[in-house]
Amino acid sequence: MLDLGVMLQELAQKQARLLASYCINAQPGESILIQGSTVGLPVLEALHKEILLRGARPILKLEFPYQTAEFVNLASDEVLASLAPGVMEEIHGIAGSIRVETPMAPKQGARPERMQRWSQTLHPMAEVRRQRKWCLTQYPTEYAAEAAGMGFEDYQRFVMQAMFLDHDDPVAKWGEVRERQARLIERLAQASEIRILSENTDLILNVKGRTWANSDGKRNMPSGEVFTGPIETSASGHIFYDLPTLYQGREVQGIHLTFKDGQVVDAHAEVGNDVLQAALNTDQGARYLGEIGIGTNYGIQVPSKNILFDEKIGGTVHLAVGSSYPETGGLNKSTIHWDMICDLRTGGEILLDGEVFQRDGVFV
Repeated sequence: MLDLGVMLQELAQKQARLLASYCINAQPGESILIQGSTVGLPVLEALHKEILLRGARPILKLEFPYQTAEFVNLASDEVLASLAPGVMEEIHGIAGSIRVETPMAPKQGARPERMQRWSQTLHPMAEVRRQRKWCLTQYPTEYAAEAAGMGFEDYQRFVMQAMFLDHDDPVAKWGEVRERQARLIERLAQASEIRILSENTDLILNVKGRTWANSDGKRNMPSGEVFTGPIETSASGHIFYDLPTLYQGREVQGIHLTFKDGQVVDAHAEVGNDVLQAALNTDQGARYLGEIGIGTNYGIQVPSKNILFDEKIGGTVHLAVGSSYPETGGLNKSTIHWDMICDLRTGGEILLDGEVFQRDGVFV
C-alpha cells in the first residue's frame, strides 16, 4: 500500500501509467490526444511521457482555467456555430483520447443557452471521438476537495483509493471489479422491466433486448458501474435526483423529473433550474433517457459534487438524459449526455420484473 505521505507528483505518475497502459492501451505508432487544464500539469506531463515510452505519439492540448466559459460568452455567433479549420481532420487521425478534468470553483460560468449551442457545434467531433478509444479522468484540486467537504490531503487519498492507485497492482484490482460486475450483468440481462423506488421516486423503464455494459475503468477512471440504454419510449413515472452536482460549471441540486412515454414532461431543479431547462431544450433527444447506470463502487461512499465519482457510488442509480451509447443498443440521439444521480442507500429499491435486485443500496 502507498504511504499516505507520497507526493502528489508521484501519484500523478502512477495515474498516468494506469491511463496509458490499462485505460487507453496506447500502441506504437498511434496518435493519442491528451486534453486538460494547466491546473493538472503534473499528470499531463506524466501522461505525455508515458505515451512516448509506449511508442505512441501524444497530441497535447492545454487549456487555461475558465477558458471554455470565456470562449462561449465572448465568441461571436459565427465563431460559436463553427469549428476551426483542421479540427475534424485531426480528430479523424487519432487512435484514442484522454481527458483530464480539474474541477474549479464556479466563477463566470458560460451562459447556459450559449453553452448548449457550443455543445451542438462540438457534437460531430464528439461522435468521432466516441468511435475511438477514450478515457475521462480527474486530477485532484483544492476546489474539488472543498466541494467534497475534505481537506486536500484527504481528498488526494480519496481520489487515489477510488482508482486503486494505493495498491501495488491497480490493473489486477480493476480485473476484480470486472468479474464482480459480470455477475450482476448475468442477472440484469434476464430482466425486461426495471422499477426504481424511494420516498420521492417511482419510475419504470423497459430494457428488454438491450445490452448491459461492464464499466471497468477503461473509459472512466475511476469507474465501477453497469449500464445500458433503456427503451426510448418506456420511462414512466417520476424521479428525484438528490445528489447535487456541477454541470458545465454551474451547481445544480434537487432535480425533479416526470416522464410519460419516455419523455420528460415536467422538470424542476431547486438550484440551477435555468441550467436544467436549457439542457432539456437543447434538442428533441435531450428530453429522453440515453442511459440507466447502477453504481457498484463501494469504495466511493461520500458524494463529492463530481459526476465522474458520484455516479459510481455503490448504492446509487443514475439516469442520463440525452445521447445513448450505441453498444448498448440505445437509439436516442442528442448533443448532450447528463448523468443525474439518485441515492438509494436509505429506503430505496431496484426491482427487476417485480423481484428485488437491490434494497437500501445492497444487492440481494
